[in-house]
Amino acid sequence: MLHASPSSFEILPSLAKIVCEPGWKWQKREKALENYDLFYVWSGEGTVIRNDEPYEVGKGSCFLFRPGDHTSATHNPQKPLVLTYSHFRVSEPVTDIPLPYRKLTETVDFEYMLARYVRLFLVNTFAAQEEGQLILKQLMIHLLRHDRQQPEEKKVSNQLTEVIHEIANYIQQHPGLPHRVEDLAARAGLSPRYFSIKFKELIGSPVQSYIIRTRIDRAQHLLLHAGMNVTEVADALGYRDIFFFSRQFKQYTGKNPSEIR
Repeated sequence: MLHASPSSFEILPSLAKIVCEPGWKWQKREKALENYDLFYVWSGEGTVIRNDEPYEVGKGSCFLFRPGDHTSATHNPQKPLVLTYSHFRVSEPVTDIPLPYRKLTETVDFEYMLARYVRLFLVNTFAAQEEGQLILKQLMIHLLRHDRQQPEEKKVSNQLTEVIHEIANYIQQHPGLPHRVEDLAARAGLSPRYFSIKFKELIGSPVQSYIIRTRIDRAQHLLLHAGMNVTEVADALGYRDIFFFSRQFKQYTGKNPSEIR
């Protein structure tokens, strides 16, 4: 679904967020599903069965049922399920399809998109269909990203992942500061060696390379859009040697900063 256009997502009428009644159950039907069904658990406890395989579900449990699936479900009447479900079709052929099930641990972004998606259709919102298709595609991308990143991110705690990403964001927000690995590691509460290993593992780039790339990206923006000359840009980004700045700029972009300017 990664390469399918948003307009190919056909949103079907069965779409809602519900609090299940104590006696609720999802009966297995003789006919298999004819379309996709995004099924997300906000809270509660229950059991969902997909193609005869049971899943114990709670907050963060997320299914993407596919055409041909047979499904059923029950829940704990004392802790009823709160669900969002949405049926849809994709008119284009798709190859990148999210896994049928995963348990989301970081739910804020996904739940925000899901809540907005459902709210669009509660009232006669202008361009609800168009925005809904965009959000539905975003939701599929979110699931694909989770499915692909999860094995790597299991190696570290969610807290460590959050800290490393916060520091990567800090570097991006302050490209002109003289960032030292030792200082960044101290900010994370880690040793420089361990910080460097985890930074590369989670961000995909060594710390120093990430710092330089962030500066060069910012330099390109300033040269193109801020009306600054090469000397001013080098100074703004902490370079005291304009020749070193030019050499590093060309190493990363293949061009001299004066060519960009």
